[in-house]
Amino acid sequence: MKRYNKVKKILLLILVVVLVISGGFVLSIRSKLEDFSEEVSSIEVQEIDLSKINDGTYTGKYYVNETVGAIVEVTIKENNITDIIFIEHKYGKGKKAEVITGSVIEEQSLEVDTISGATGSSIVILKAIEDALISSY
Repeated sequence: MKRYNKVKKILLLILVVVLVISGGFVLSIRSKLEDFSEEVSSIEVQEIDLSKINDGTYTGKYYVNETVGAIVEVTIKENNITDIIFIEHKYGKGKKAEVITGSVIEEQSLEVDTISGATGSSIVILKAIEDALISSY
């Protein structure tokens, strides 16, 4: 009977340790998500005058942190965006934001709606495109 009580105490102690570690992990992830949301909400994407950009392919990048960022190649022909290719896209849960490139090409503008459920990744992609276009000046 004493051995049974000892085993129960050890198992209970292990359970408590696991719960404490798990709680710390969850709080850490929550804090990172809040930091990301706060940082993304302050980002402004500027409109670019495509008439000032020479034909060519330009590379741009933008990262919010080590888990969300993008490197893109933007091709300009006759003052129009004709193609946007991802060199790298770290997206966390925002992979579906990649379709925003179609809107940018269709609208010939960075002033497009973000992708619902992937707003942060959408903004990161737009900033990478902006960076590519600004580098062309």
